[in-house]
Amino acid sequence: METTLLTANNVWMMVCTGLVFFMHLGFSFLEIGLTRQKNTINILFKNFFVITMGLLLYCLVGFNMMYPGFAESSSGIFGFAGFGITAPEGGMTVGYADGGYTWWTDFLFQGMFAATAATIVSGAVAERVKLSAFMLFAILYVGLVYPIIGSWKWGGGFLDELGFYDFAGSTLVHSVGGWAAIVFIYLLGAREGKFDSNGNPQALPGHNIPFAAAGVLILWLGWFGFNGGSVLSADPELTSLTLVTTCLAAAAGGVSASIFSNIMYKNFDLTMFMNGILGGLVGITAGADQMSPTDAIFIGLIAGIIIVLGVALIDKLKLDDPVGAVAVHLICGIWGTLAVGLFGALAGSEQLISQLIGIGVIGLTCVICSFVLLFIVKVILGGIRVSKEEELNGLDISEHGMDAYADFRLNQS
Repeated sequence: METTLLTANNVWMMVCTGLVFFMHLGFSFLEIGLTRQKNTINILFKNFFVITMGLLLYCLVGFNMMYPGFAESSSGIFGFAGFGITAPEGGMTVGYADGGYTWWTDFLFQGMFAATAATIVSGAVAERVKLSAFMLFAILYVGLVYPIIGSWKWGGGFLDELGFYDFAGSTLVHSVGGWAAIVFIYLLGAREGKFDSNGNPQALPGHNIPFAAAGVLILWLGWFGFNGGSVLSADPELTSLTLVTTCLAAAAGGVSASIFSNIMYKNFDLTMFMNGILGGLVGITAGADQMSPTDAIFIGLIAGIIIVLGVALIDKLKLDDPVGAVAVHLICGIWGTLAVGLFGALAGSEQLISQLIGIGVIGLTCVICSFVLLFIVKVILGGIRVSKEEELNGLDISEHGMDAYADFRLNQS
């Protein structure tokens, strides 16, 4: 009976791993859809690099840095269990992880999360970042910053001891990526033509909204694995509740963003609708297992409003975020983490204080680390931004020497 249960749990976790992997296609479609045709190859290259590099780094150092096995006397800030991965004794039995999955599944599921932080940055810096600068920063951030911060909660570190709660990563994944994104776009500067001579934002429309829409729906599907797998077993009651709260928050986020943006701008903006769905998903991620359906709807409704206001704030600050990554992942990530102390089974002043401390500590660490790492990258590479000519020609030509879409007219006789 125990072996049968382990097998069922492990199969569910492997399905969830596949769904989280599938999210990288969603991110790719969303990013290329919301940006211009001339940068499509560059965005796809970055997304392929993030998942391949992320898995290798997580195997080499990340997993053992994120789950170092802190000793009782440890400060719970940094630990390292050694290079490479080797399954421990009993790692394939019901004695591991309370029979929720095997050790190898544990590694692969967590490894899929690691690359997501860098993918968030990819969209925010699209269309003007040097490919080499992004790649080097992603290596350093995913290889060092993400697993160390993750160890503070998920690895049993000091934030876990403090009572900080983040079920599937509103802060530990999404805000970690979001903080890096906002620092990067601040240092990088806006795209050519994004702001006029008076500093007013100008629309630089994406070239394929249907692609972006497909990306959002794929990401929503992938969240079944992102949050559903974070139950860390196939427990019927908890898994079902988690998927219900996840879907309701997404739906509420989309509806509220579309209505609120119409109130503000007098039009039904599809991109706001789509980002509202993503904001709802990010918002529920910290406490999806702790919320009732009604709680989830409230969290999503507020997240949708936050998306509209967040995008406006980013423009007002003269920051250029082509895909709305900061509003979705950082601002809604903060909201979702705070919501754990306001709604659901853990709500209360003590929990809210723990959530605030966690947000503050992680945010400060990410900002400092991002500035330091980008300074290092800038020194090594002599800059982080392509030239004006390269940007205007498009990064597909200047960085890759190819176009995403063949011009078949040239081949006609």
